[in-house]
Amino acid sequence: MKVIGAESLGVRGLCTALDLPGSRIVIDPGVSLGYRRSGLLPHPVQVAIGRQVREQIVQALETATDVVISHFHGDHIPLADANPYQLSLRDLPAKFPALRCWSKSTEGLPGPFARRYKDLKALLGGNLQIAEGRTEGLLSFSDPVPHGAADSGMGSLMMTRVELPGGVFVHASDIQLLDDDTVQRILDWQPDIVLAAGPPLYLRRLDQAALETAWNNALRLARSIGCLILDHHLTRSRAGADWLKALSRAAGRQVWCAADYMQRPRQLLEAERARLYARFPVPAGWHQAYAEGRADPTPWLEDWLS
Repeated sequence: MKVIGAESLGVRGLCTALDLPGSRIVIDPGVSLGYRRSGLLPHPVQVAIGRQVREQIVQALETATDVVISHFHGDHIPLADANPYQLSLRDLPAKFPALRCWSKSTEGLPGPFARRYKDLKALLGGNLQIAEGRTEGLLSFSDPVPHGAADSGMGSLMMTRVELPGGVFVHASDIQLLDDDTVQRILDWQPDIVLAAGPPLYLRRLDQAALETAWNNALRLARSIGCLILDHHLTRSRAGADWLKALSRAAGRQVWCAADYMQRPRQLLEAERARLYARFPVPAGWHQAYAEGRADPTPWLEDWLS
């Protein structure tokens, strides 16, 4: 199992690739950078990392047999109207329309998200199938579960269970650990490894009750599952790293972020955006020049790594 994109790897997303006998599955082939944080557009260092992740997603799709779409937010799917920091439908490999695609349903989707489904449908045709509640070979899909808390107003998503040669993997995108029933559904699947979105600690609207719910659900998972990976919303702030450390201590076992699991340095670049701007000031007009193909973020990444 390979996590391609996540906040601890420098981008927004939770894209994952799995190699199985006879199939290669890519879940949530999307990426974003958070268009504005602290009033700032993505720093060129972030832009460079994001471009690398987009390339890795496209490479994974080149050899994929199956694609899973958990929901229709722009950091989880390729887009017809992608901004310069997202994955565009135009950049997908030529074989993409021939892939089997297992998708969340369109029920209750607001207009913009329904259009994203229609864009994928136009590209994939009959290969795009609603998968909620289904089992197809080694893949099982949940019924809709809340995106965050049940009353968040953020809609729903679909979780995925994959039977691996040595156990069971569950991809639980954007659940944020804020709904007890959703966490129980994961446990009912009896997974050996879970990749899920932790709580968005950077959002002021997250009250104490929600924080306690997320903490208790994280402990439930950590104490029951051999390998728990929490990332995405959690690692959009430096507080997320402290939360993971405290959780590991309370659970009596290591809880990973995606970078830890992939044995790579943590790159919490969205959390560090203001510091990146302070260390490497960005000239006016750079983002417009990048969007028009007149600016290269690579030298910024080289300076940051040196």
